[in-house]
Amino acid sequence: MSLSAFAALLDRLAFTPSRRGKLALLQAHFAATPDPDRGYALAALTGALDFPHVKAQAIRRAAEARVDPALFAWSYDFVGDLAETAALIWPAPNAAPNPAPGAVTGAATPALSEVVEALAGSGRGEAQARVEAWLDRLDATGRWALLKLITGGLRVGVSAALARQALAQLGGIEATAVEEIWAGLRPPYLDLFAWLEGRGAPPRAEAPGRFRPVMLAQPLDETRDLASLRPEDYAAEWKWDGIRVQVVSEGGRREIYSRTGDAISGAFPDLLDALAFEGVIDGELLVLREGRAGTFAELQTRLNRKVPSRALMADRPAGLRAYDILADETGDLRGLAFAERRVRLERLLTGRTCARLDLSPLVPFTSWRDLAALRGAPPEGEAAKAEGLMLKRWDAPYLAGRPRGPWFKWKRDPFLIDAVLLYAQRGHGKRSSYYSDFTFGVWTQSPGGGRVLAPVGKAYFGFTDAELKALDAFVREHTEARFGPLRQVRATPDFGLVLEVAFEGLQRSSRHKAGLAMRFPRIHRIRWDKPAGEADDLASLHALLARIERGPSAGVPAP
Repeated sequence: MSLSAFAALLDRLAFTPSRRGKLALLQAHFAATPDPDRGYALAALTGALDFPHVKAQAIRRAAEARVDPALFAWSYDFVGDLAETAALIWPAPNAAPNPAPGAVTGAATPALSEVVEALAGSGRGEAQARVEAWLDRLDATGRWALLKLITGGLRVGVSAALARQALAQLGGIEATAVEEIWAGLRPPYLDLFAWLEGRGAPPRAEAPGRFRPVMLAQPLDETRDLASLRPEDYAAEWKWDGIRVQVVSEGGRREIYSRTGDAISGAFPDLLDALAFEGVIDGELLVLREGRAGTFAELQTRLNRKVPSRALMADRPAGLRAYDILADETGDLRGLAFAERRVRLERLLTGRTCARLDLSPLVPFTSWRDLAALRGAPPEGEAAKAEGLMLKRWDAPYLAGRPRGPWFKWKRDPFLIDAVLLYAQRGHGKRSSYYSDFTFGVWTQSPGGGRVLAPVGKAYFGFTDAELKALDAFVREHTEARFGPLRQVRATPDFGLVLEVAFEGLQRSSRHKAGLAMRFPRIHRIRWDKPAGEADDLASLHALLARIERGPSAGVPAP
């Protein structure tokens, strides 16, 4: 199957907003496309392909060599997406009138498998030459699909979970059956499609050391859910501020997986060495010192490092706070009730002297009112650093996915500040024509004694489509200066747009001039009514940070 079929799929997915419509497109493509092309399409959609020898900057330089670089820069600024800009501006082949999407002239369109396998077997110079040759032959849609494929930024509204759901529908099976074996599969998934179409046995899911699909919680709706739930049916525990991991120690194989099934063992050898048990544990990866959890900012220094230094591991030791067990030496435990799994987990960890592993304690409560009070004002100590609470039904088995009812996450309410819009930049994909990425600041004293705005964060979601258009119009109307794709917006004590910004926490940061960084900032409300001079100041944020670090007893307002 030629690359044109993949191009057509991406094009239709990009303009199909509904989940059901995307599922139908995916299922039809997988059913009609032969191996191995459909497997490589699946790999592209789920982020399983990597082409390290083709760099985005090399593609940009190749495009600038064929057109006026200034024209490319202006086009890129307007479009906001490298693959789309290069595909549109690349000189077209001498094509026949009205060619089909993905068509080429003078040679056959390459198959998707041909592209993937050729690039996988090429060095940097050869890979770049191949890409440029294909771009010279393809039409705009084909070029767009090729560049999206090799840069990995498809942006067609398809998650890996949605793609796996389409596979389940293709085979007429439950999505959990695909999830169970997914971690052990590799492109182009020949055995997977053979099984789904009744031509082979299911791929093995029993290999020791494998990843198990995780169980996820639903956000708690206090008004709706608490009125229908009985406190005695649920256990409560703190929601720790780390990253969700699954640690596996089976048959002599030890692994650490992220919640999406990515193996991250190499980044945490200090924790890997501590997995001296037989089983699979679900828990939170934290910096642990003498049984006390560090901050998320400390953990961040350990993330995305393939090989940490000894000094870093000594200063920021990785540990696991366990809250569920999926298997032990007796076998799979996921079918047991949470109450029984908890007993097994406590039995496994009780008496262990390893500083890298500890047990997430349960939070005793008798009523939702009592639990709400604890959530709003947790006791001193580690609980003060928690993001909120988790609720888990005592009788619930461990179910892959996000079932409604067994698990709830009851996060603390976010912090809010009023900040002033400073800079704006165009978004990507469907937002490429709008200014949708906003940098905001708060007031501080300048060396000369006046008030100036200090940038404290950036947000690009939290607003509706209608609000996006209004924000875009404000940016265009009140631009004071341009710095490449960035626009500086008029902002003074007497004039400016105030944004109410929500965030989950603050941490100290030497990388930012303000000395702090926000966690998960987003626009909570647009304060068209509030004068810019009445926005918050930097001193107030630093005071809030100090209170957060000291905990609720120091006067942090209950969220």
